[in-house]
Amino acid sequence: MPHEEDGFFTEPTLPYWQKLTDQVPQRFSAVPPYRFGYPVRLADGRVLVLPLRALPDGAHAVASLIANQASHAVVAALAEAMAEAAGDLGAEMVAGLPTLGLSFAALVAERLGQPRYVPLGYSRKFWYRDDLSEPVSSITTPEAGKRLRLDPNLLPLVEGRRVLLVDDAISSGATAAAACRLLARAGAQIAGMAVAMKQTNRWVAAMQDVLPAERVRAAYGCPLFARGEGGWRPVEGTMPEVP
Repeated sequence: MPHEEDGFFTEPTLPYWQKLTDQVPQRFSAVPPYRFGYPVRLADGRVLVLPLRALPDGAHAVASLIANQASHAVVAALAEAMAEAAGDLGAEMVAGLPTLGLSFAALVAERLGQPRYVPLGYSRKFWYRDDLSEPVSSITTPEAGKRLRLDPNLLPLVEGRRVLLVDDAISSGATAAAACRLLARAGAQIAGMAVAMKQTNRWVAAMQDVLPAERVRAAYGCPLFARGEGGWRPVEGTMPEVP
């Protein structure tokens, strides 16, 4: 296990995202300061411990979810919570955001009684149209020239319909805002958004012109953490409202 001096309460993530428990596991703290993991409690009462990952400044950390490294049981439970949280938004179609949002989109759509979903993507097939794309940049996709794209063959599935965006997390809000603009230009009505994790509340400002914050729903929320005595402590005012 890492020591404070060589990792300041961070560790490899292999064991994480694999199971839900009824209580916070014994080796993790249920209250700050948090060391290595941050326990979140879902609406059904079960606990999922997320690894804490230090940001480049070394003074702050965030709780992490990597959906395509999670167990099937955890992904299914989060999808269930997301669908439950978004059930009152009246969505007629789900649109999944790349890349990790696609791990949840089909499951959320199924739980909302929809037979399929619309995947958005970054790669451009030769038949794609540039007017059905939107530039996007975020913490995880900062490179210039990246564009979010809708396959024109799927246009009839979103035109005139209430669409629910699905992603693994919302953090800066850049990708989600781009998706809202793209789908609105494609003729969709944005019913809302469902994510597994609201990661802090930085996204609220980015989304204010495209989607009200109360229509962004989540299975759980996580604050920003600051390095402190004995571990990581939540930064005041950064915990998002859930759902």
